[in-house]
Amino acid sequence: MGEETKAPRTVLGTAAAAGAAEANRRVLAKGKYLTLVDDRGWEYVTRTGVTGIVVIVAVTDDEKLLLVEQYRPAVRKRVIELPAGLVGDVDAHAGETLHSAAGRELAEETGFAAREMELLAVPGSDEALRFLRAVDVRHVVTADPLPLPIAPRLRGTWPG
Repeated sequence: MGEETKAPRTVLGTAAAAGAAEANRRVLAKGKYLTLVDDRGWEYVTRTGVTGIVVIVAVTDDEKLLLVEQYRPAVRKRVIELPAGLVGDVDAHAGETLHSAAGRELAEETGFAAREMELLAVPGSDEALRFLRAVDVRHVVTADPLPLPIAPRLRGTWPG
């Protein structure tokens, strides 16, 4: 019996697969923070210098979910959302972990801190989005740490 001849296969996650995927991408536009890409008809945006995105699910001891309200230029209004932010987006945060970024974002946006951050969920997509649960949440800051016109502010808790 002779050996069967098999066609080479591509394994996701290999350098060869990454190179092949890169060859199919075409940059449509590039800005200071975002790059618009066409990948065989699929258009999406990548962020320059960002290693991840964290969304923090923070529940206080009295079972209140922390929410923030902030202006979002894309929808031209203030929105209510979970505290969230980018990982490694500026030089001062280069090399930070998901957990430290989640702690930083929680404090910046709400004035609360957590004893620890636990990975809660990783959505099933190619985005670097991660949900983390804040453990042992407590209020630590009384003043708005980011006094900017579009800075997030603690909206309140749910249920109110």
